Amino acid sequence: MNLILKAELMDEVAVRRAIVRISHEIIEKNKGTEGVVLVGIRRRGMPIAKMIAENIKLFEGAEAPVGELDIKFYRDDIRPEHRDPTVTPSKLPFDVNGMRVVLIDDVMYTGRTARAAIEAVFAQGRPNCIQLAVLIDRGHRELPIRADYVGKNVPTSKSEVISVHVPEYDGELCVNLLQRTE
Repeated sequence: MNLILKAELMDEVAVRRAIVRISHEIIEKNKGTEGVVLVGIRRRGMPIAKMIAENIKLFEGAEAPVGELDIKFYRDDIRPEHRDPTVTPSKLPFDVNGMRVVLIDDVMYTGRTARAAIEAVFAQGRPNCIQLAVLIDRGHRELPIRADYVGKNVPTSKSEVISVHVPEYDGELCVNLLQRTE
C-alpha cells in the first residue's frame, strides 16, 4: 500500500490558529485553569499539548501542568502481530485525582484511542472530569465518543489518511490529506 498526497489541509498558520482557538475554549469552558491538567497522548498529542500549555501561559499567566500518556496497553484493537506492545511509562507529573483532565490528540477517528486514554487515566486515579481536545476530527466513529474541542472537522473516506506533522517528529507543522493506493 502506498500513500500519495491529496491535499494540504492546514499550513502552519492554520494549525497554530486552531490551537490558539482550542486553548481559549479550554480556558473558557473551565472558567480559568485552576485544577486543569493537560495530557498529551503519545506521540503527536504531546507536542500539541505543549503548544496549548504555552498558549494558556501566554493568555492567563498560569502554568497548566502537562503530562504524557502511553495508551498501547489499553488498546482493544491491537493486531495479532502486536499483541505484546512495547509500552513506555506514562509521564504524569501530577495526581489526576479531583483534576479536570484534558486529553489531547492529533486526530480522532474511530474513538478507540480516546477510549484507551480514558481507561489509562482512570488507572492513575479518579479525575473530576475528562475532556478531549483533538486537532482534527475525521469522523468514522465506532464508539460513542466525541471531542469537546476540535481544531477542524474533516470528513474523510476510509481510504484516506490524515497526516499531522509536528516539528518534533517531522520538522514542520501542517496537516495533510493522503490517499491510499494499491
